[in-house]
Amino acid sequence: MTRNLSFFAVLLMAGATAGAQNNAPADSTKPSRPDSAAPAPAPRPSLSFAPAIEIQHLRPNDKRGINVFENPKDDAVPYDGFKLNFGGAFTQQFQGLGHSNTAAPRVTNNVNANQLMQIGHGFNNASANLYINAQLAPGIRVAMTSYLSSRHHNETWVKDGYLLIDDSPLEIQALKTMMKYVTIRAGHFEVNYGDAHFRRSDNGNALYNPFVGNLIMDAFTTEVGAELYLRANGFMAMGAMTGGEIKGNILTPDDRAPAYIAKLGFDRQLNPDVRVRLTGSRYSNRKSPAGTLFAGDRAGSRYFFVLENTAATASAQASSGLINPLFRRSVTSYQLNPFVKVRGLELFGVIEQAKGVNAATEVDRRTWNQYAAEATYRFFADEMMFIAARYNTARGELPGMTEKVGADRSQFGAGWFLTPNVMLKGEWVNQKYRDFPTTDIRNGGRFKGFVVEGVVAF
Repeated sequence: MTRNLSFFAVLLMAGATAGAQNNAPADSTKPSRPDSAAPAPAPRPSLSFAPAIEIQHLRPNDKRGINVFENPKDDAVPYDGFKLNFGGAFTQQFQGLGHSNTAAPRVTNNVNANQLMQIGHGFNNASANLYINAQLAPGIRVAMTSYLSSRHHNETWVKDGYLLIDDSPLEIQALKTMMKYVTIRAGHFEVNYGDAHFRRSDNGNALYNPFVGNLIMDAFTTEVGAELYLRANGFMAMGAMTGGEIKGNILTPDDRAPAYIAKLGFDRQLNPDVRVRLTGSRYSNRKSPAGTLFAGDRAGSRYFFVLENTAATASAQASSGLINPLFRRSVTSYQLNPFVKVRGLELFGVIEQAKGVNAATEVDRRTWNQYAAEATYRFFADEMMFIAARYNTARGELPGMTEKVGADRSQFGAGWFLTPNVMLKGEWVNQKYRDFPTTDIRNGGRFKGFVVEGVVAF
């Protein structure tokens, strides 16, 4: 050991001597230039790890997009002609979850439908997004998001595409003045119901989410329609009408009706250290053959195969760990979201109630309630690290069950941004299912453990 250390020291000394000889002046007889006369070294250019934002009214895909909710109305990006911008995001998880239940055997065709599949530690399939944004005119842009790979679909498919208008294309002063307060979005887009969808993981992009999983009842869907916003002095009002389904459809017109969405809110930076936001949202669709407000995430759950039986197919288990209240036929839902940020501390809440039916044969509307409270603390060098905790509970009625059922989930997360585009985070999760009948696979169900996730977004 001593001989190795001595040899290493000799190498260091030899390297230092050689470096000194290489840096010596060519003619040692000439006097050296005084230090005061040495030319100043050229300043190193300032480098940014995040790409420049060239598209107006855009929420960045990287760390700069955290706690950005609606696309910003006030924008410092100047218009200097047509721009085409590409972005991407992808994630990879390592899962270490275990699960159990107490459901009674339910055998069909020699298969026990209540027997859980065996799961262990390992890598999940990666997921990826592609973003395309084009600046068409001052304040006018078009956006499209594609899922290149997801848990539910291995093939590439388009998630959404829409036109966003924040300025008048006509040089008419009345229109210019009106558009200082008005925003119009039209196309196929992620509906703006509640604020939780702004903080969730969206397939390949999980930078905004301080946890790995989303809520137990995950209100997220894309629909075809239009939104109208009025924003001034921190206040916001939004009204929208959509087709009420995840894709356009003209068949069975007597079975469908438009969905109406409304949102009111207040969001203001009170001082450099304190920001306060409070919004209330309503989503209503009185009839639809395929409503998906709580079943619209075709990307799939972050918790692979938990509480799934041995015969589950890939598409059937894509929402494992979630609860779908089954409001396919009609739904009216409300969500209230308080948000407070005091320096590095963020507090966010979800108070939600949804009522609806799954089929026309249901006489009475069923009710589900969901609550979530989370705290995130960001710290160290421009908030490049964070720790977080969330408690989430959901409870309500499902078709064919006489008693209310539900689930409770606790999550603890921590993460580190290596750069604004690269993040590593981990989560410990513990979810318990409540009051499911013994004939249901979720009876006495529970899963817990850890998931580690790496994210890149730009």
